[in-house]
Amino acid sequence: MAMNLKMGTRPPWVGLGAAVWVQIASGNAYNFPLYSHSLKSVLNLNQRQLTMLGVANDIGENVGLLPGIVCNKFPPWIVLAIGASCCFFGYGVLWLSLSRIVLSLPYWLLWLALVVATNSSAWLSTAVLVTNMRNFPVSRGTVAGILKGYAGLSAAVYTEIYSVILHSSSPNLLLFLALGVPILCFIVMYFVRPCTPSSRESSAENCHFAFIQVASILLGIYLLSTTILGYVFSLNRPMSYIILTFMIVFLMAPLMIPLKMTLFPSNSRQSNMNAQETGSSSSLIESTEPLLTLSSSAGNLGSVYENEDSSDINMLLAEGEGAIKKRRPRRGEDFTFQEAIIKADFWLLFLVYFVGVGSGVTVLNNLAQIGIAFGMPDASILLCLFSFFNFVGRLGGGSVSEYFVRTRTLPRTIWLTCTQVIMIIVYLLFAWGVDGTLYAATGMLGLCFGVQFSIMIPTASELFGLKNFGIIYNFMSIGNPLGALLFSGLLAGYIYDIEVSKQYGINIPYANSHTCYGPNCFRITFVVLACICGIGSILSIVLTTRIKPVYQMLYAGGSLRQPSSTNE
Repeated sequence: MAMNLKMGTRPPWVGLGAAVWVQIASGNAYNFPLYSHSLKSVLNLNQRQLTMLGVANDIGENVGLLPGIVCNKFPPWIVLAIGASCCFFGYGVLWLSLSRIVLSLPYWLLWLALVVATNSSAWLSTAVLVTNMRNFPVSRGTVAGILKGYAGLSAAVYTEIYSVILHSSSPNLLLFLALGVPILCFIVMYFVRPCTPSSRESSAENCHFAFIQVASILLGIYLLSTTILGYVFSLNRPMSYIILTFMIVFLMAPLMIPLKMTLFPSNSRQSNMNAQETGSSSSLIESTEPLLTLSSSAGNLGSVYENEDSSDINMLLAEGEGAIKKRRPRRGEDFTFQEAIIKADFWLLFLVYFVGVGSGVTVLNNLAQIGIAFGMPDASILLCLFSFFNFVGRLGGGSVSEYFVRTRTLPRTIWLTCTQVIMIIVYLLFAWGVDGTLYAATGMLGLCFGVQFSIMIPTASELFGLKNFGIIYNFMSIGNPLGALLFSGLLAGYIYDIEVSKQYGINIPYANSHTCYGPNCFRITFVVLACICGIGSILSIVLTTRIKPVYQMLYAGGSLRQPSSTNE
């Protein structure tokens, strides 16, 4: 059953505003540190069992091959509905277990329930990300940064809800996730749908993006400030609800753009007409045009490539009409998934992303235990710091890379190299537990972690096209749970239990109810992660060197033809 690809005639800003709320909801997997300690104590789990639940958390969140396939065949509302159902059933089972309504659920069932629950994140994120990347094809770096930025802020949003409305209760949090996220999805799913694509960047469009970015930054600063304030001072209940109300107001900000376009339609139409008039003669030969589509209908190719070699034109026209067998795509064009996975650039990007997010998620999954090891009884402040700087990294990575790729044709992956070098330093700070560095190291790691997302997403679309972006992006995302399995489940949990056995003089099987204290709990883990990031930095340099001609072709002025050196 093929999806009806007919576009709506309205501008895509309504869908982007609704997508922000879905992206916040899709960050439900980041809540694992808020209830992980309760799972360990109530269900009597050891650290390895807990870290394997963390692996389940990451597998569910990032294994999105099925959503990637479905989003090309069905409308976004179906993808959202499936995600909402996963959230309801998965978190519902966890709530029944943690609240002791159902006793003695087997460990494998809890593991599977967590996979299903957090897999809702893959469905929700795929629906809004793919739809909006297609609705804003020439601003994909900015759009990816905004949406993934809000997803990064979701942990801080959930932490605020957790402490104010849910009274810091883990069972209440799981019940909220089981019911609240599906309700939100069913409310906004109508608005997330394909619209008339934005064909070029007008001054009004740039202002709209800037408004959303500023609003998200203010939200992030507000969440960080209020969380720290609540951590330092004991806020009364009325003040907490006032803080929560203002948070909701900030979350409503992206909806102001479609509201403004509704109240002042004449101004919006005039802006669109001006953009079309000024761009009608030149927009198709600008450096951004290859990003719109390199697999468009052959009927439009003659006017676009009138200055190109006529033999190439004839070949492309013949391909479009089916007269000859289609050649293999070049980097920057639309690849099928099968065509993409045989490319060296695909696996280099996967490995670099795997190193960055796989090591970072190891810290995130063990953040509660890391905080306790360093003498902090409550991990909420660390989670908020990580969330805020994760947001800054996602938003800033998308915007900064977009600026440099357009002004200097600098490949986005250079920023992956920079962040992974910083991550080496951060892991060494964690390893040696230098006094006063825990907060700074957590914030720096969140920043670098966020950049990985906002760079991988547009890079994958630029190298392999938007047509099958959903499945390609979701395959790349497997690097997250794979890293969690190797670095968190098999390494961090094992080292932690060994240190517990040393501190208490017991055998590892009896380490369940004991807590490890001191830097030694994770020291070997962090040293290994630092070495892994060193390898990732080298791979990132190799990838950046290889794909530089692609960015020169896509973003430099002049011919749209792919350099022969890139046809590998």
